[in-house]
Amino acid sequence: MKIKKILNNNAVVVEDGQTEKIAIGTGIAFNKRRNDIVKTQEVEKLFVMEETDKLQQLILRIPEEHFEISEEIISYAEEKLGMKLSDHIHIVLTDHLSFAIEREREGIHLQNKLLQEIKVLYKNEFEIGMWAIHHIAERFQIEIPIDEAGYIALHIHTAKPQSGNMKETVRQTAIISDLIQTITEYLDITIDDDDISYQRLITHLRHSISRVKHFNLHTMDEEMLEMIKKKFPTSYQCSKKVVQVLINTYEIELQECELGYISLHIERLKQRWSIEEKI
Repeated sequence: MKIKKILNNNAVVVEDGQTEKIAIGTGIAFNKRRNDIVKTQEVEKLFVMEETDKLQQLILRIPEEHFEISEEIISYAEEKLGMKLSDHIHIVLTDHLSFAIEREREGIHLQNKLLQEIKVLYKNEFEIGMWAIHHIAERFQIEIPIDEAGYIALHIHTAKPQSGNMKETVRQTAIISDLIQTITEYLDITIDDDDISYQRLITHLRHSISRVKHFNLHTMDEEMLEMIKKKFPTSYQCSKKVVQVLINTYEIELQECELGYISLHIERLKQRWSIEEKI
């Protein structure tokens, strides 16, 4: 491979036959010039992607250490998840992290309003996000708020195979956040993030929304549904409020049987809260 352009000390654009690639490696460009040869053993990562120009521009625009730490986080994420992430993450996550680091140095903090839902919906990705903010803090001696772990988690999740795009992921998470707020306000309760009933409710709401999208609908025995209506009237009315929000705000319509399942999850959450209030 022959160097076509040096981006920084650890990144170069190379020509490999007729293909232009970006080669990453520690000190790969040290004491090298255009048309010098890059040996295979010097290359740690090699990118061939549709967005090569964007990646080149990003590497040239941001501090070299920002790109390095982003690559370390991506490598850690791929190891923990046991899968290769989309090449696009090398652009979007690096760009996000560089901006986030500069923001924190200027004392600008962005609140992540979907943080609680992200922690439950994307547990593994959030744990990686937590590792990432500690890693950044150690490297640059700056405090990174937990909100950033949530943003990193979203980027990692959407880079997984068949995970959809960022816009759809954020939309679904925002819908669930809105539904949880509807439930807590209707029941006048507070929720503990670590409560298993809360986690199960969030997971079920996500699956309910996803099933509608993919026409994979649940069924429930009519007698069971009637029993739930009579035995847990408050929770059932609360679930109707949830469905009303879905229809009016997001134009998502659930089958009546879904109200039964949602009611059961709400009832567990309500009972759990009642027990904790008495302790």
